[in-house]
Amino acid sequence: MAADLSLNWNLETLNKAYQQGYMAGVLGMERVKCPYRGEVVIAAWEAGWEDGAQAGDKKGKARTA
Repeated sequence: MAADLSLNWNLETLNKAYQQGYMAGVLGMERVKCPYRGEVVIAAWEAGWEDGAQAGDKKGKARTA
């Protein structure tokens, strides 16, 4: 995958953004707290946030069951 130098992202950057978004979602942080700029990297962070928020919800339900 070629890096888009004009937006300064590559696969490693997208993976890092996803992982950070995932942790933010698991921890219950607000979605608007995304630290990134640029549509593609923000989309990766938000995808991670959504997955993390869902995982956090499942863990919370398992603890109360």
